[in-house]
Amino acid sequence: MAEKTLNVFEIVQQQIKEACEALGAEPAVYEILKQPQRFMQVAISVKMDDGSVKVFDAYRSHHNDASGPTKGGLRFHPDVHADEVRALSMWMSLKCACLGLPYGGAKGGIRCDPRRLSKAELERLARGYVREMAQIIGPEKDIPAPDVYTNPQVIAWMVDEYSKIRQQNVFGLMTGKPLAIGGSQGRNTATARGVVSVVRRAAQRLGFDLEGATCAIQGYGNAGSFAARLMHETGARIVAANDTRGGAYSAAGIDPVALLQHKTDTGSVLGFAGTENICSDDLLTLDVDVLIPAAFENQITVLNASRIRAKIVAEAANGPTTPEADEVLSARQILVLPDVLASAGGVTVSYYEWVQNNYGYYWSSDEVDRKLEADMKKAFDLVYDMHCQKCVTMRKAAYMVAVRRIAEAMQIRGWLG
Repeated sequence: MAEKTLNVFEIVQQQIKEACEALGAEPAVYEILKQPQRFMQVAISVKMDDGSVKVFDAYRSHHNDASGPTKGGLRFHPDVHADEVRALSMWMSLKCACLGLPYGGAKGGIRCDPRRLSKAELERLARGYVREMAQIIGPEKDIPAPDVYTNPQVIAWMVDEYSKIRQQNVFGLMTGKPLAIGGSQGRNTATARGVVSVVRRAAQRLGFDLEGATCAIQGYGNAGSFAARLMHETGARIVAANDTRGGAYSAAGIDPVALLQHKTDTGSVLGFAGTENICSDDLLTLDVDVLIPAAFENQITVLNASRIRAKIVAEAANGPTTPEADEVLSARQILVLPDVLASAGGVTVSYYEWVQNNYGYYWSSDEVDRKLEADMKKAFDLVYDMHCQKCVTMRKAAYMVAVRRIAEAMQIRGWLG
């Protein structure tokens, strides 16, 4: 059975429309939220190492700033396109509102293959983006952050370029910075910590103990490997994990720290001592208590949703479950913790970083972790209560919580008449 093909922009529009209808919101709410408030496309000219000049298409989308300045990542990828950036900015609005952060959503991207650029070319491209976008970004306007193929070093170059334009240090321009120029403790583990926080809360509400529970991790990158370690610390047994080269499975359990060391040494989790090889589809359909998709979008589809056996699916990745698969999982009473909630730990700690930059006062990692745990639990409870009260999926419940908050801000500000 094939799924109807929609692009990401159409998908998020449909999700927002359904949330508005479920809330009984006035039509103006959807009309405002169905597209970004502003969208900027620029051409960045970069002098390459060989003396030639190459032009790169770049984008920045601001979805809605009713609740505060916009916030969202910046990705460098050869497949970046306008509709993707628009859609991701809209999802960021929902994610920020779901957590109650004083932000609207934004997203940016440059169409390039950073793996083919030298360090010097990458720096010139990053600085060029800031020069072209300087009029629409800023700590009180729009705060970018790292995303696909960007990292703290790229962000540091951008902050430096903007500070030169402003002729003063503006460390609050971006989050995800190195600690030496205003980064926050706890940012590196924030996404994984947020995922595990909502998994713990969900297990409590479902009435089962994570001590001895089984867990499979699809995608053993930063979020997946940290989630595995944190789940292990709760007493769960990690039975499978994979990456782009293969997977490792052991019913007896896998030491997540040793597995990460093996991946660092060999480039993959494949071949870890005491494990069997496992393909991605078999990993997704294992009989486990918790499944954490932490890889790519569209991994759980209508083709495999009927074979998913986890009690909880916690989305550490963005968009790992297709809309039709979501309906199948809901009908089978599998609790899906949607990405807009489960993976919001990253943007939440980015908010903490921005606050610390504004105050010039920095918190310890323990303080950051405590605050994140409290905020994730609070957000989960709001979404879960909406899920129970309205008899809707957790995803729709999360969108309803988010849209209600954004609509309230627009109403108070007089945007709805």
